[in-house]
Amino acid sequence: MSPRQNTEDADASARCRALQSAMARIIGARTPAPGDHETPVANLSFFRREAPAPPTVCMVEPSIVLVAQGAKRMWVGGHAYPYDTSRFLVTSLDMPANSEVMTASPRQPCLGLMLKLDVRVLAELIAQGNLPPQRERPLGISVGLGDATPALLAPLARLVELLDEPEAIPVLAPMIHREIHYRLLMSDQAAKLRQIASVDGQGHRIARAIDWLRLNYATAVRIDELAARVQMSAPTFHHHFRQLTAMSPLQYQKWLRLNEARRLMLNEHFDAASAAFEVGYESPSQFSREYSRLFGAPPRRDIEVMRTAARANGHAGAGAEGGGAAEARRA
Repeated sequence: MSPRQNTEDADASARCRALQSAMARIIGARTPAPGDHETPVANLSFFRREAPAPPTVCMVEPSIVLVAQGAKRMWVGGHAYPYDTSRFLVTSLDMPANSEVMTASPRQPCLGLMLKLDVRVLAELIAQGNLPPQRERPLGISVGLGDATPALLAPLARLVELLDEPEAIPVLAPMIHREIHYRLLMSDQAAKLRQIASVDGQGHRIARAIDWLRLNYATAVRIDELAARVQMSAPTFHHHFRQLTAMSPLQYQKWLRLNEARRLMLNEHFDAASAAFEVGYESPSQFSREYSRLFGAPPRRDIEVMRTAARANGHAGAGAEGGGAAEARRA
């Protein structure tokens, strides 16, 4: 490596550290307690963690997740995706996952942001044709790790800084949001985003099927009927669904049902049997077995633990880096 290249790399690293430090200061000031915090900027939320924590079940929407301080790890389909200040996490579909906090303390909390992505903006940018040509790649799982570069961190930092200028948010946030989408399409994770944004692609069809499942999780589903909805053969649909999400369509629906039942019990005070029937289970005993398998404890015990933890943290609610089963929408 030439001396010039070494100097350029050192300058880029210093620029990244300065941008992340600035974001960490703002995020830290706006997250007084551990947890997830919405912001006045649409689709932008912050998180704060003050201790390492084992993997917890969550749903990650199409988004970029960036750590400005500390380190986390996402588990999808048995594979680990560690990310810290040097790498960002990107997901292009609604992904059931497990989120783990690796490095955090009260004095040096894990601080970061999640920005939900807009598939329509990605499609518009791709249609403009000003991006480098992309070689076709086979579909892979819809989560990846990218290098945190100054080109991407700079607009993210400007978006975060807008919180100190609230009157400018309605005007400037949409433009910065669009720039971030452009930078992602210029990054090493562009292929994952392109495969979902391409209207005639297999990834886009799987995304449509996921939308249907998110809205109809309590409805009995036949794979051939769901495949027909998105104009795919049943074998092709099943293959690409598993390839992109690391689970089968029926496993995905089961995950949605169990998480919605958990929310009903925690937030709406349903008992286990009522929650089971509400989300489509016909057998409370089957529900209890599958719930215990996913969350590691029977429904009643799990909810008691969550309520105790919520009281200790001063708030209640089912934690998820994304949303509830019926909340996600995609145009």
